[in-house]
Formats: sequence, C-alpha cells, structure tokens
Amino acid sequence: MKATLDEMQVLLTVADSGTISAAAERLDQTVSATSRTLAKLENKLGTTLLNRTTRRLELTEEGAAYLTEVRQIVQAVEAAEEMLALRKGQPSGLLRVDAATPFMLHVITPLVKHYQQQYPQVVLELNSNEGITDLLERRTDVAFRIGQLKDSTLHARPIASSRIRILASPDYLASTGMPTQPSELQQHCLLGFTQPDSLNLWPLPGDDGQLLKIVPSIASSNGETLRQLALQGVGIVCLSDFMTRNDRQTGQLVELFEEQTLEIRQAINAVYYRNTALSTRISSFIDFLIAALGPRNFAD
Repeated sequence: MKATLDEMQVLLTVADSGTISAAAERLDQTVSATSRTLAKLENKLGTTLLNRTTRRLELTEEGAAYLTEVRQIVQAVEAAEEMLALRKGQPSGLLRVDAATPFMLHVITPLVKHYQQQYPQVVLELNSNEGITDLLERRTDVAFRIGQLKDSTLHARPIASSRIRILASPDYLASTGMPTQPSELQQHCLLGFTQPDSLNLWPLPGDDGQLLKIVPSIASSNGETLRQLALQGVGIVCLSDFMTRNDRQTGQLVELFEEQTLEIRQAINAVYYRNTALSTRISSFIDFLIAALGPRNFAD
C-alpha cells in the first residue's frame, strides 16, 4: 500500500473541513505540514486529488472516488480499535458529538467533566451546527436533534423532552408593559427564528384554531442569540426550557401568558447511523446523558 493511514486521515479531514487551514486546526498541525502531507499523498498516487483555488478546495473526480474508499478504510480501522477496547471492558477513542449551540452550551458542556471522570479513555470532539448536518460528511458519531426528525436514514433514541414558553425580561416589560392577550403581541418586538419556520409557532391558540404564528421583528438561526437578546431587554421570545430554566429561576426572564400557554414539548433525540453493534463510545455518552438529565427532564 502506497498511502499511509495518517495521510488518508489528512485527506479526509481536509475534504470534510473545506480548507487546509481548518483541517490543520482540527488535526492540531501547522498549515504547511498538512499541505505537505497532502502533496506527498498525491505524489505517491500519481494523481491530483484536490483542485486548489484561493477560496476553496474541490475534489477531482479521482479524488472523490478515492475519498469514498478512504472513508471506509478509516472507519474500519476505528471499528477494529474499538473492538480491542471492548475486550478491555472500557469505551475508548475519539467520539465526535454534534448539537445546536444552545443544547451544547446549556446541556452537554456542564456534563463533560463528569463524563470524562467516568470514561477517561474517551476523547470528545464537540461541534455546534444550527442546521441539519450530514453525519457521514462531517464524520459525526452522534448528534442531538431537537424537534421532529425528518431523516429516515438516521436511527434515533429519545433522551428527553423540553417545554417551550413565551418569555421576556423584567426590564423589557417595565418599559413596554406586560401583554395580557396574544393579540397584543403585534405591538411588541418579537424575537424569532430564520428557520425552520415551525419554530415561529408559539404555544398560544391562534384565531384559526392552530398555534399562533408570529412574524419576528428580529430573527436569528441561533436560539442562544435570541436568548441573549431577550436577557438584554430587546424583546419577547419563545424558547425551550432546557436553555432558560436558570433564567426563569433567577428572575432574569419572566413567563408570559402562563394560564393561556399550551403545553407543547419538544422531543430531544440522539441520532446516529450505526444500526447494529452500536459503538460503546456512543452508547456510553447517550446513557450518561439520559441518566444525568433524569426522569423530570427540564421541568421546573
């Protein structure tokens, strides 16, 4: 075999990262070292794998075909290493976790230290993406998704559910007044999502008998951004309990329309591709999260 596993790993990381500099950061290498390894691999194979421009990298036809095989080889090596770890009775190796920023910050991050104490041989790589991520393309082992799942190729395991509430800061309410009827929301600054549009359905009965659909005055793709805006007194927001429980308990955010709010809960699932012989790294992390969150999930 001409290519080494390390060289294959560099190609895979460069292709998934999109740039050599981003790949070098993930590999904890210098940009020049990553570039040299890539050039060395191409020289060994006698073909160009990536077309380089000033802004991006694109796989050649040969590079795309080779990458498909490389991905399978790397996954097979990881599976072999995991098999040996299983014989030692302890999960080990790299575990790549993906979640939206709010869930990463408010749920996963506070639990990392305790997980590492229990599973010291597992190396965590934590990535945040607000949209739907291709787990294979991003080389993600397990992702946490909130709300309805649409990708039928994923295997999902429920880990919790979280209620959504309409909230505002005391400063905002002091300056604008407390709305008492949903119709009064039109007179306020509403903080909503750019996508998906379903997140702009608030848990109040609308005139058509469906959930109230709001038109955001300020929109963001990131729930944490909306939370920060609400804390700063910019407007009214509808967010999930998992990211606002402490804010409500400390009085930094106040719930609106308590009597009129419908109990709508968002499902939280761990999703992954592997079907049989589920990785002990993945199962250990999912089981740990379920146990840590407890049966009450994010209820008050």
